[in-house]
Amino acid sequence: MPKESYESPPRHWRSEITRTQWLVLVGTTMGWALDGFAGSLYALVLGPAMTELLPHSGIAPDAAGLGLYGGLTVALFLFGWGTGGILFGMLADHFGRVKVLSAGIVTYAVFTALAAFADTWWQLGVFRFVAGLGSGVEAPVGTALVAEAWRNRYRARACGVMMSGYAMGFFIAALAYAVLGGHGWRLMMGIAVIPALLVYFIRRHVPEPPEIRGSIAARRERKARGHRTAQDRFVLRRLLTRPLLRHTLIGTGLATGALVAFWSVSTWYPQVIRQAAAAADLPVAVANERVAVASMLFNAGGILGYASWGFLADAIGRRRSFAASFAISGASVLFLFPFPHTYTTFLLVLPVVGFGLYGALSGILVYGPELFPPSVRATGMALYNGIGRYITASGPLVAGVVAASWFGGDLGLATTCVVAVGMLGSLALFAAPETRGAPLPDDPVPDAPSNHAGRDAVTAGEETR
Repeated sequence: MPKESYESPPRHWRSEITRTQWLVLVGTTMGWALDGFAGSLYALVLGPAMTELLPHSGIAPDAAGLGLYGGLTVALFLFGWGTGGILFGMLADHFGRVKVLSAGIVTYAVFTALAAFADTWWQLGVFRFVAGLGSGVEAPVGTALVAEAWRNRYRARACGVMMSGYAMGFFIAALAYAVLGGHGWRLMMGIAVIPALLVYFIRRHVPEPPEIRGSIAARRERKARGHRTAQDRFVLRRLLTRPLLRHTLIGTGLATGALVAFWSVSTWYPQVIRQAAAAADLPVAVANERVAVASMLFNAGGILGYASWGFLADAIGRRRSFAASFAISGASVLFLFPFPHTYTTFLLVLPVVGFGLYGALSGILVYGPELFPPSVRATGMALYNGIGRYITASGPLVAGVVAASWFGGDLGLATTCVVAVGMLGSLALFAAPETRGAPLPDDPVPDAPSNHAGRDAVTAGEETR
């Protein structure tokens, strides 16, 4: 498979980008947007859903109950997301990207909608866990698909645009909540089945990249001939041993920092606004309206942060772009959440928070394809994202428990503490390689087939420059 050339004279983008590349970008961006749409709907209705379901479970719907059990349902979703990402990632490296991506979309759409029929908090938690299994597929598999289709100098920018779909989905969800939120949380969860309709478009218009087709065909040919190389070892073993272990650890650190910060803030800022509205004796309808407006602004900043990260990374490098995203996230959270502010101040600062948090999320998946060869690319990204999400699963839960136990129910202060701990993941930048201007890594081509000699050998070509 010929590599893209970064030294060739630049041409106009219209002559470099093909119709197929646009179709891949549109399909994956729509899938990621509708994933964000389904996920955001739950964050917006978490308070009303727990208020209704906790009494059915024999639990008082007070601040402590909402924090603990609401955090548990989010943790279950994130645990499912991490698990599903790893499982579907391995399947995508083994069988191809498009079929696995379609299966994941159907899973998260259907089970998010089924949550509308939950009668207790634990039933809701089960539906959220299974929805998370499907939701985990979109980011690593979708980004790998875009990176492999866009093998030119616009690769990082295309991946960043694809990542912006998630924030677009959050924005659409906020708009839907503003219009339909008064009809109850069950209707909001029910409309999350809409993403399943996207599968028809993906299966019809999004092709399998030649790169992964070639990798699968080569593996099948080696198997048929009875030859085994380093590339045929179990994919998780390859990722957790040298030389790929270093890149797996770097990705895990960056993903954990970005994900802990994002999910702690995105889960609890609607409840922070509701707490402030309740303290001011404002009607529930006013509180819901404020949450919807704040969510749209948070995600408007997020769309810009997501989409701009690839452009910024091409301009100043991957490492500097990560540093900027983490710095903006930390500073804006530290300003906004631990201290009392007016609702107007929240509206002004939340887009900045969203810009930084979403930018870091964009980075971990724009950067990921540049760390791994195609035979482990989807699994590699899914693995470090999965580990990050396992750790992140405790973030919203810990914030809820800490708020109830230490800070008298103050979710803003508790969220700030959890975000501060999560930011330690940015230390992985000190070990991260700079990949700006480098082509995607390829799998090494064995010099000569052998039944035994290549069994445990790992060629230096597995590691990126």
